Amino acid sequence: MESVKKVLFVMSLVILISVNLAFETSQEVEEEDNYTSTRSRFLVQTNPRAPATCDIFPRICRGQGSQMPDCCRKQCVNVMTDNLNCGQCGRRCRYGEGCCKGQCVSLMYDRNHCGGCNNKCKKGSYCRYGMCSYA
Repeated sequence: MESVKKVLFVMSLVILISVNLAFETSQEVEEEDNYTSTRSRFLVQTNPRAPATCDIFPRICRGQGSQMPDCCRKQCVNVMTDNLNCGQCGRRCRYGEGCCKGQCVSLMYDRNHCGGCNNKCKKGSYCRYGMCSYA
């Protein structure tokens, strides 16, 4: 009888300890979740290492010496030369076209932009496959 009491006592201690540990672990997880959600909101608002996007700070693109003065979809771009934002945000040039001075032009056949922007063919010659006077 004495041994049964000892076994029951040990089992009850094990159960109490396991329940206590489980309860503490669940509280720690809840506290961590609350902390990380609070922390992430704080970091989003005040994180100095987070990239500054031009939708929030439009002057970033117009900084001194910047070659990308326009803001399109949170990125600094140059709408005069960017094939994905030619002339305005979101206007894409087709395959074989390039963005020259804000206009989509055919780099394969345009005499004024043959093979690249402002690459003019000589008078009397033509542009074929991006080369002037191609035979």
